[in-house]
Amino acid sequence: METPHRVSTLELFFDLVFVFTITQLTVLLADDLSLRGAGQVLLIFTVLFWMYGGYAHLTNQVPPDRTVRRLLLILAMGAFLVCALAVPTAFGAGGVAFGLGYVCVVLVHSALYTQAHGSGVLWFALPNTLCALSVLAAGFFDGPPAWGLWILALLIQFAVPQLVQRVAASGAASAGAQTGAGAGAASGPGSGSGAGPAVAVTTVSDQLGGMSAEHLVERHGLLLIIVFGESVIAIGIGTGSLPLSVGIAGGAFLALAVASALWWMYFVRDEGRAEEVFAQTAPEKRFKLAMLAYYYAFLPMLLGIAAFAAGVKKTIGHLGEHLHTGPALALAGGVAVYLAGDLAFRAVLGIGPARFRAAALVLALATVPVGTGTAGLWQLVALVVVLLGALGAELRWTPGCTAATGSG
Repeated sequence: METPHRVSTLELFFDLVFVFTITQLTVLLADDLSLRGAGQVLLIFTVLFWMYGGYAHLTNQVPPDRTVRRLLLILAMGAFLVCALAVPTAFGAGGVAFGLGYVCVVLVHSALYTQAHGSGVLWFALPNTLCALSVLAAGFFDGPPAWGLWILALLIQFAVPQLVQRVAASGAASAGAQTGAGAGAASGPGSGSGAGPAVAVTTVSDQLGGMSAEHLVERHGLLLIIVFGESVIAIGIGTGSLPLSVGIAGGAFLALAVASALWWMYFVRDEGRAEEVFAQTAPEKRFKLAMLAYYYAFLPMLLGIAAFAAGVKKTIGHLGEHLHTGPALALAGGVAVYLAGDLAFRAVLGIGPARFRAAALVLALATVPVGTGTAGLWQLVALVVVLLGALGAELRWTPGCTAATGSG
């Protein structure tokens, strides 16, 4: 049986600092609701969230329970804060500052991982460092060269899991051959030594896979709830100095209702079941599953919340007016992107059903003409109806869903 491993207050503090980057991305997107702005937000957050996941896996295996570890984690928090402050100008004057902060984030992560795995960290630390250096180099350029270097960073980043798996497979095959030949010490990070068939082989993949299911699910759930909270703050900031009227209060309530429905979908319907799936998964297989569920699937969920918040910021003061295409797309697209990520999350973990949320995704996008043709207020109403309809349909027509609602 696994030893319970809860999220520490320092990890939660770390998440609060990291989520400031999402707040800054919301501001960036709200100021530039265009394909260019959306592209910048996607590149910046995809790179940042990669290293957030790295730290989540890190503290899962190397708890910050010693002074040196705590100090290094606080240093990483400071580096993430630099990145967050530079987000609005990451493709301009703040590019170098962002890059330097990100390089520091990567180096501290590698240093902390040596606490558990020694030189085994090189297989992912080196590609991560190359990714960070590409981001730093982008800060010295404008236009297409900068975009090219950011895209190169993503290509390097996505190659890391494949590299780790290949190294692991190669190491296991080599060790197996040595064992069959009666060789002495097996090679590989953290591997045991000795002769004969009793040799134990520990690959990089094994090390990264041995993670606590409880901690993994709790850590990402806490991140998601903080992001929801930051989106509410962004909505409040969007009102600015506008007088609090019935219309603005009603719009804020509707925006909160949308966020609450999205919260319900994950925390009441999915989180408990996700922990069950991870608990039933062999520890050495959890790293790959975590990558699929809590990086690739979680990425659109977090970006969807940020996009929706940006749309509300641009809408809240103009609820009775026809919306421009940008804000209407941000509102509908944010919800749709979140639902797409949630559907991917469910598919990876084998959680169903999918049909009601898939229908909600399509209907959410169909609310764009409501906002541009009538008013922002009515688009928010339509989104609330779509989401509540999907939740109600799941409750009514999904066997066992009533019991599942108690897991949140």
